[in-house]
Amino acid sequence: MTTILLARHGESDWNATRRWQGRADRPLTDRGREQARALAARLAHIELDAVYSSDLRRARETAEEVARSQELEVIAVPDLAEVDVGSWSGLTRAEAEERFPEGFRRWLEGYPGWTDGETYDQMVDRVLPALRRIVAEHEGGRVLVVSHGGPIRAIHGAALALEVHAYRRLRPVEPNARLSAVCLEDGRLIELCPASEIDELLARDQAERREAAVQPPTPAG
Repeated sequence: MTTILLARHGESDWNATRRWQGRADRPLTDRGREQARALAARLAHIELDAVYSSDLRRARETAEEVARSQELEVIAVPDLAEVDVGSWSGLTRAEAEERFPEGFRRWLEGYPGWTDGETYDQMVDRVLPALRRIVAEHEGGRVLVVSHGGPIRAIHGAALALEVHAYRRLRPVEPNARLSAVCLEDGRLIELCPASEIDELLARDQAERREAAVQPPTPAG
């Protein structure tokens, strides 16, 4: 059984102002860097075989904090990047709702509101194969993948055998720099598998995810 720890990147400047980021390569805020250091500290005594990240700066900088403490190198994987939100990149919720009212309604229903960029199905079609390639490199091991809200929800949905749009309606975006886990067992992707000494960490961060579930939807990033 291969364990994949998943973490969303720390807070970026556009997270702080609640703007859609998509492929915009935004930096971490001071708070985001603190979150990344806290993630590294929580994982300091958890042996990892590898640390992977999206190639976007906010994910890579978060992953580097963990990798440094584990004396590992970050392996950047472009296919783990956030969904491309096209012309919505840089917009706030209010701006998107005003400019694209029909698209905004679609987004609230779990579908992309933008008509350019990338669909969620297209994102799934690159993220899941990338995850399986990582697993193939570390069979029976434990790796950390630092990515974004969209890809992480796509992975969770697949592990629960849920179509991506259905899962998006059920779950909000992941909190910044919080952990979840999936496993590949007998070729099947399953969610929140037993993970021995990291169970307490996962339980704590799962509580953060449940708390986030009562908040309004946030832009992709």
